[in-house]
Amino acid sequence: MHYHGTVIRPPSEADSYILQVTYGCSNNQCTFCGTYLDKPFQARKVDDVLEDIQLSAQLIPGARRVFLADGDALVLSTRRLLQILDGVMENFPQLERVGSYATAQNILNKSDSDLATLRDKGLKILYLGLESGSDEVLNRVNKGVSAGEMIRAVHRAKKAGMLVSIIGILGLGGPELSAQHAEETGRVVSQMDPDYFSMLTLMLVPGTQLHQDWSEGKFVLLGPDEMLSELRQVIANLEGLTNCVFRTNHASNYLPLRGTLDEDKVPLLEILDIAMKRGKEALRPESWRGL
Repeated sequence: MHYHGTVIRPPSEADSYILQVTYGCSNNQCTFCGTYLDKPFQARKVDDVLEDIQLSAQLIPGARRVFLADGDALVLSTRRLLQILDGVMENFPQLERVGSYATAQNILNKSDSDLATLRDKGLKILYLGLESGSDEVLNRVNKGVSAGEMIRAVHRAKKAGMLVSIIGILGLGGPELSAQHAEETGRVVSQMDPDYFSMLTLMLVPGTQLHQDWSEGKFVLLGPDEMLSELRQVIANLEGLTNCVFRTNHASNYLPLRGTLDEDKVPLLEILDIAMKRGKEALRPESWRGL
């Protein structure tokens, strides 16, 4: 197996075989993200990917899940993705599903037929970074896509039979746009009605534009209590979700939460209220947080 540079995956893919099919992210312009600063975007040669699959099958023949890295494997052409998926299915007989990060742009660039075919070939779950439901926040962080486009992308993926996991980031709007960020994120996620929804907490990464803005006093990072207040607003604005699995179990978060929405909305809000009253003693220590 050959890996190049930083390789990440969602927490739910901890037991998956990570197959690097691209290097970096095709957008790589978001001001908060330092994940792929070490490498420019590049699609790997299919033969090299297939070679990795065959080698991995000898080492972990019982793999049940495969995650396609790096930042947005769905940018690859459908033809190339099908070659890779065929290779995965042929070499891992116990395979249950393949997952990938995806951008709204790349989902929308696929036809309904393409998405359905990819799903039938094993690509069953996509992870999409919403970051914020506020277009103003999205513009400020150079996301390169609107909330409306992300809603349409999620609907397209779900129509094809794929599971969709949505990721938001607390604190991304700073104090100035905190209320708007929280309210609009809740509204947009409600319209998406994803299968999974998780919130991360903003951590500033040296080398990113947002870190530079913070160091120059152009951006203010919310404190832990403000992050929890924002999380509460996000949850309070979620409506009409259908058995959506909700988590804040990422290492960046101050308070791990889990539940199913809408069913557990009230209990989650109550837990947050208790934690906010208890203050620092209820939160994950700063030294334990990470990306």
